[in-house]
Amino acid sequence: MNRIVRPVSGNLLRRLALASIIANVGIVVTGGAVRLTASGLGCPTWPRCTDDSYVTTPEMGVYGVIEFSNRMLTFAVGLIALATVLAVLLHRPRRPGLLALAVAVFLGIPAQAVIGGITVLTNLNPWVVGLHFLASMAVIAAAYALWRRIGDPDGPTVAAVPAPLRALARVTTGVTVAVLVVGTWVTGSGPHAGDHGAARNGLDPETISQVHADGVFLLIGLSVALIFAFRAVGAQRATRAAIILVAVELGQGLIGFVQYFTHVPALLVGAHMLGSCLVLLAALSAQWSTRERRPVTPAPQAIPTDAATPVPATA
Repeated sequence: MNRIVRPVSGNLLRRLALASIIANVGIVVTGGAVRLTASGLGCPTWPRCTDDSYVTTPEMGVYGVIEFSNRMLTFAVGLIALATVLAVLLHRPRRPGLLALAVAVFLGIPAQAVIGGITVLTNLNPWVVGLHFLASMAVIAAAYALWRRIGDPDGPTVAAVPAPLRALARVTTGVTVAVLVVGTWVTGSGPHAGDHGAARNGLDPETISQVHADGVFLLIGLSVALIFAFRAVGAQRATRAAIILVAVELGQGLIGFVQYFTHVPALLVGAHMLGSCLVLLAALSAQWSTRERRPVTPAPQAIPTDAATPVPATA
């Protein structure tokens, strides 16, 4: 007898999407822990941990344990993404756009893992390490889009603010991405290489840090402008999202300045990596708030053509 597979509820689907966001942010933080503990080459090759073993060995010590544990977390994140894809397939009624986003998140995880493997094979080349981080940011963005899309109705998309303000929000998101990219250059010039023998990117740390700080000032200025602009047109939801964005940026900026003037302690660098994820999510939230989806309007019922024509009553 064939078992009937029950459809997945929308609440469960959204919880899985949220779990995917949290898991991908978590693996960014644990990946930072690998670098900050100089365990980047704890497993000196890839996809094996050593030439003879897929797992860490006692001779590799704590560095091998840290690096191998982070590799294992990739499988956990992948399982959550796979569960999300299956939940989308089992959800009824089928909703447009969800499957493509869920598959993008799922495929992004092995792609990110391959880039991680290349970082090991290139002895933690700082440019590849930066690309590894940015790949995680792309997966987080896709997971966030999936989570928000699940919570939206399936009707037409309408603007919540005028077109110039939507453009300003897009520029703010673009500057956010640019700040993240330059941040990887700062990291690649700094002391935390992931291994004591790993090379640096050759950029002057002070100069590139100033470029990064200038980008942060620009980003905060644009985000403050969003608050006043959204408030001026009465877009309350967008205003709240912009306020949260500025608050997250200020917290992240404070961590960045403190870590710079305290000679980049590892704990603050880890907090800064978590903050980078939160800034991206807050920027995407502000961008998402500039539009909204309306519920699907039921189609009017057609009057049967063979219906009898009522006969007017006569006196």
